[in-house]
Amino acid sequence: MKMKLFLPFIVLAALLAACDKTVEPASDTETKHWVYDQMKSWYYWNDQITMQPDYTKDVKSLFESLLYKYDATLRPQGDRFSVIRESADELVASLNGESKTTGMEYKLNYYPSGTTNVIGVVFYVLPGSPAAKAGFARGDIFSSVNGQKLTGSNYSQLLNTEDKRTYTLAKINKDGALEEGTVTREVTPIVFQEDPVYFDTLFTYGDKRIGYVVYHQFIPGPNSNSDSKQYDKKLDAIFGSFKEKNVNALIVDLRYNPGGYVSSATNLASLIAKATSNDVFYYKEYNPQITEINRKKYGETFFYDKFLSKSQNIGSSLNDLVLLTSSRSASASELLINGLKPFMKVTLVGDKTYGKNVGSITISGADKGIKWGMQPIVSKSLNSLRQSDYYTGFKPDVEVKEGITLYPYGNPKDPLLGEALFQITGMHVARKAAVTRVVEESEGKELVSTIEKKAGGSNMFHDK
Repeated sequence: MKMKLFLPFIVLAALLAACDKTVEPASDTETKHWVYDQMKSWYYWNDQITMQPDYTKDVKSLFESLLYKYDATLRPQGDRFSVIRESADELVASLNGESKTTGMEYKLNYYPSGTTNVIGVVFYVLPGSPAAKAGFARGDIFSSVNGQKLTGSNYSQLLNTEDKRTYTLAKINKDGALEEGTVTREVTPIVFQEDPVYFDTLFTYGDKRIGYVVYHQFIPGPNSNSDSKQYDKKLDAIFGSFKEKNVNALIVDLRYNPGGYVSSATNLASLIAKATSNDVFYYKEYNPQITEINRKKYGETFFYDKFLSKSQNIGSSLNDLVLLTSSRSASASELLINGLKPFMKVTLVGDKTYGKNVGSITISGADKGIKWGMQPIVSKSLNSLRQSDYYTGFKPDVEVKEGITLYPYGNPKDPLLGEALFQITGMHVARKAAVTRVVEESEGKELVSTIEKKAGGSNMFHDK
């Protein structure tokens, strides 16, 4: 196994194996021993791993038996995030935003409250995706799939398939009643690359020039060419434009951002912060074994990342910074929040964040003929003040629920955006519609959202 911690994501072993056509596929037993050995070396909680692994288990079960699993009472800071996949190649692709998808992210809610009826509410649709071509848009509601009404007992079977699906649209009337329509849309999932830099605009209210950017995942570039930093550069350009237009307030929408690459979090932080390249953005803490090895090899600089020097930085002109959050804002989103707090006032509007202060790396054994890929937790993250107390999430400064009546990005009627604008300007620039209040009263419990199943699922990855 050839691997370096500073190169965990573009896996060296995989590159070597690609050049060596003579590598024989590993046996099941060899794969299991490889899993155990790598976990004993890299896992953040490696001191909790058994000394007598049960090699009679299958590969996935063995991996899961080694985890220091989260327990709300016994292990509140335990592991909720480490994963293993049968294909390392597919794991790496998915973590770079490539997956088989319709291109539509949504949540499922019981509606109305107290029933078993389920509706899907579309968060957003990826441009050029099958869902976009079928006509889906943010705020759309569907209540049936393949001719069957969604319920609490059948939604998983109907939606968790890679086959073509036919969605029946619905709407909620002014009285809060659900009306199923006759409009249907057919969508077939395909392998698709997501661009996470989704939307940006500028608001002007008096002397307030407010930049707004929607960012869905911390991904530097597409999987086919991640070294290009294409998406990081797109953010750079947006902030360069904000700077040219003398933006003095900023809203970053992270409500659907489950995390991603630490390097992209560092890049975004460096565009925002009232800090210099001499200031530490975050510290990273590893298990004692990895700490000792890398301290000897690389020195103390291995254990922290500083802010980057960015010509597009707008920190010096910012009077207000508001981040929009939800329970889906996780890992690298929270790293951004935690890392900025020592340097400037950060106002959170929305809901409590997920709570993930740990990071992972990708481990492949392709040089040994192993096809599996692991994404174990290997580190804990702290800000420049050595603070890392957000494992239960960041509470918002102003709690705002999104609801199920969604407005287009940039529309001040959106409850989170409207409140953010109020925090900056001191005035309500849009009123909540009466029908929205009626709908909120009928809103039932949220079941699940596709954000939770996105590539990397609430994870934070260390890369080069």
